[in-house]
Amino acid sequence: MARIGVAATAAFGADVLERLADRHDVAFLLSRPDRPAGRGRKTTPPPAKVVAERLGIRVLQPGRPAEADLDAETIALVAYGALIPRELLARHHWLNVHPSLLPRWRGAAPVERAIMAGDEETGVTVIRLAEELDAGPIGAQAAFAIRPDDDAGAVYARAAELAPDLLEAATSFTPQQGEATYAEKIGPADRELDWSRPAKELHDRIRALSPHIGARGEVEGRRVIVWRSRLDGDRLELLEVQPAGGKRMSYDAWLRGLRS
Repeated sequence: MARIGVAATAAFGADVLERLADRHDVAFLLSRPDRPAGRGRKTTPPPAKVVAERLGIRVLQPGRPAEADLDAETIALVAYGALIPRELLARHHWLNVHPSLLPRWRGAAPVERAIMAGDEETGVTVIRLAEELDAGPIGAQAAFAIRPDDDAGAVYARAAELAPDLLEAATSFTPQQGEATYAEKIGPADRELDWSRPAKELHDRIRALSPHIGARGEVEGRRVIVWRSRLDGDRLELLEVQPAGGKRMSYDAWLRGLRS
């Protein structure tokens, strides 16, 4: 797998792209179009494009993947964010890097759902891309522990470290075994903190949505985003919050500001 293409859009894909570029001649990056982001809705390039441009890799951003000129036989797909049409599946050798132990947590948010479910283990799976979502045969897979205070950022980083070796190991493929579970996209309701729930469940939700989405709840009568927490026995301690219109800060500093 000396010369490859990469299809990636999100931050996880950007991380894997950078690691693959250290080992391989990356012919191109296939990415999703720039989109409005943030409060000002400024048109913003996806994270993978930012990395590719820094590395001098040609970037393709068609509205539809079929419109792109993909001049590589093997293409690694990592957090691309769109389905690959049948004609392209037949034309290239597609390897999909998925950050879970497939068939557990097929879908859009495998790391977040694993942490929210309290899973103590996850991993990375390389599959041959198929039309059905994350259902292709497995070429390589590796597991690792989710530590009690790991957030989604830490899990994605560990998965990205493993991805290049697994892509190189994926030379023969076997069908997925066992019952599939699905990691639905994170929606507004998933971000809400219900303080009547057990402390561990709340902690798992907070760390699952950090550092990229953020859990939300009412604290001291104010709406805040909660970025970090920890467990002290059966008690939840908040560590970092962000008030509406404000910046992230320690929970203690925020409390002092309320009471001053």
